[in-house]
Amino acid sequence: MRKTVLITGATSGIGEATAIKFAEATDRLIITGRRKDRLNELTEYLVEEYSVEVMPLCFDVRDIKQVEKYLGRLPEEWQKIDILVNNAGLAVGLGHIDEGDTDDWDRMIDTNVKGLLYVTRTIVPGMVSRGSGHIINISSIAGKDVYENGSVYCASKHAVEALSKAMRIDLLKHGIKVTNIAPGMVETEFSLVRFKGDRERAAAVYNGIEALKGSDVAETIFYCASQPSNVCINDLVITPTAQAGVNHSVRK
Repeated sequence: MRKTVLITGATSGIGEATAIKFAEATDRLIITGRRKDRLNELTEYLVEEYSVEVMPLCFDVRDIKQVEKYLGRLPEEWQKIDILVNNAGLAVGLGHIDEGDTDDWDRMIDTNVKGLLYVTRTIVPGMVSRGSGHIINISSIAGKDVYENGSVYCASKHAVEALSKAMRIDLLKHGIKVTNIAPGMVETEFSLVRFKGDRERAAAVYNGIEALKGSDVAETIFYCASQPSNVCINDLVITPTAQAGVNHSVRK
């Protein structure tokens, strides 16, 4: 059955690959992001390549007023959202806690935690009223362990882990699934954003290791979303073969 899927942070990486994966299944898509040009390019590609219905919405999940404006006032034919993929997230900066940039901290917490909450709060009442739905939160292995110089990013992803568990309990009686997916190293724009456009430093993160691709995580998201109605995958960790945790990897 064709579903309506909302994907945040769809303009690159995991979000973009997830939109393509669901489009291959002919699902209807609401895709969001802050970069209008990329959002429009992806929309055009999905429509031309897969002949699917796509609604692009350009806004910042950190702004509750924008979230409510765009997601709280969807046209009636788009309001029945079956799957919410809370993918929008980022890491900014890398340094010890005593040297941290508080603006970077705000950006991570506002996007990774508060943005996820704003979107979920806006969409989930509809799922509750229908007695069905699936929330898929994209966390990180940084939500299961910590590493030097990444304290606030790790804290934000630990929050996603906790929220996913609590959402599952809160929404259990309404028949709503909640899945937490924790990827390891994925070669996307993640490091480029973390290092604020320094391509040399970003590229060095992936030297000597075959990292995951956005499409690898998208396949996992789609798998979780494709299970029978009586099956909920609550928590799933996916890493490159060469990585066993945030502090354990092998490089060639």
